[in-house]
Amino acid sequence: MAVKYLQRYRDGDRMNHWFIAIMFVMAGLSGLAFFHPSLFFFTNLFGGGQWTRILHPFMGVLMVIGFLGLFFKLWRDNVINAGDWAWAAKAGDMLRGDKSGMPPVGKYNFGQKAVFWVMAVSLIVLLVTGVMFWRPWFAPYFPIPVLRAAVLLHSVAALALLFATMAHVYAAIWVKGTVRAMTRGTVTENWARLNHPLWHEEVTKGR
Repeated sequence: MAVKYLQRYRDGDRMNHWFIAIMFVMAGLSGLAFFHPSLFFFTNLFGGGQWTRILHPFMGVLMVIGFLGLFFKLWRDNVINAGDWAWAAKAGDMLRGDKSGMPPVGKYNFGQKAVFWVMAVSLIVLLVTGVMFWRPWFAPYFPIPVLRAAVLLHSVAALALLFATMAHVYAAIWVKGTVRAMTRGTVTENWARLNHPLWHEEVTKGR
């Protein structure tokens, strides 16, 4: 019997996703270079310390712009509802390998929605705080104590974004067939029926 596929993401969405991923890696590595002296060697990837300092904020802004494209397209699908809390209450059973009692979910489950919103909030904080101490353009307008607080918040938001991304990547690899959605844009009907039954019902309605 031939395997049937459903379109989960369009080409433009996938290209945007991978653009964000590339910017995340580049902004992350360039940011780590200034996080601690032992990580300064990462500046060699960007042409030295001066070029790394210049390029880092631009890569961060590009990452935010790319995410905005996904945010305005997907935020409605990521609104947390009562069904998501029921799913979250059963998440422990799922992690232990028992999916039998999981409530049906739509396009995204509670875990995916949580990652989405953590990423969104983290990027807002990173953008605002990053602009505040972006030298020489904006930093002179803020007093030193405010700049220090901005640097601290920037670091905390960067860690939150890192952990959210790690959870995102781990889940994509852990749930077999998920990576295909962002490499080819499609998933099997069996994958959709098993992991996102309400979404499967929605996209196959009227067949």
